[in-house]
Amino acid sequence: MAVSERQRAFLDPLVLARLAAIPLASRRPMLGQVSGRHTSPHRGASVEFAEYRKYVPGDDLRRLDWRAYGRSDRFYVKEFEADTNLRLLAVVDTSGSMKFGSVGLSKFQYAQRLAASLAYLAVQQGDAVGLACVSAGIVHSIPTRRNPAHLTTLFDVLERATPGGPTQLASVLHELAETVRQRALIVIFSDLFIEPAELRSCFEHLRFRKHDVAVFHLLDPEELAFDFQRPTRFVDMEGGSSIFVEPSEIAQRYQRALETYLVELNRIVLETAVDYRRVSLSQPYETVLTDFLVNRAMIRSRR
Repeated sequence: MAVSERQRAFLDPLVLARLAAIPLASRRPMLGQVSGRHTSPHRGASVEFAEYRKYVPGDDLRRLDWRAYGRSDRFYVKEFEADTNLRLLAVVDTSGSMKFGSVGLSKFQYAQRLAASLAYLAVQQGDAVGLACVSAGIVHSIPTRRNPAHLTTLFDVLERATPGGPTQLASVLHELAETVRQRALIVIFSDLFIEPAELRSCFEHLRFRKHDVAVFHLLDPEELAFDFQRPTRFVDMEGGSSIFVEPSEIAQRYQRALETYLVELNRIVLETAVDYRRVSLSQPYETVLTDFLVNRAMIRSRR
């Protein structure tokens, strides 16, 4: 792993070596600048046959199908799927709530591991990667590039990033939908402290711009279980107030609100065709990435 002069806390060479056997695939055709392993919306030269079309003057005669001519007495040209490279943009939530973590890693540290590993794997297979660290706005932005040395800059920024401030994820995603001009795989790492209706608008905007959208929804086990046993002070980590309560008095209302939110979120990601992954910080991040990569590879193989 020769992308940096030193080992990063959020990169495990053994994990990367195991994940390297699984390709990172796009679910949608991509528009790249060089040949790669991802489907393009344009026709080109590859081994995967797409369709026949009638010959028109100016077509490459080498692509004429003489067997089809012998059967029909008409000229037909073979067209093949064009393969291109991918642009991967990692969008990492760095708002204050990402500092929370009860099982060793905070949400942000977990997001670092997911984002950095995907970035490394993408560059290793010849794809371009970029990074956007976001909270109240875009705090850090690294454009997508294919150069392996570019990873050092990306990892430096990811390493220096510090969670803090309020979440303005919705406005940031709308901004990215407009500023990321060419089709990309946009992967969001966040705890999604945002109203589902706002998320729907963001996802629809990104999909309208023909981006392939994936979301890793990071939740701490304590947020899911809410099994606090004694009076606790809960603090808004994004700059708001705090509240001191007896957990048993609000546990049922909390669980109903959480279930309502998750059901609505599931409905939205299904309707907007977002590749959604709900992740508990208690899950090994290697397992989460393996499932993500394998699922995408299977979707591509079925096309």
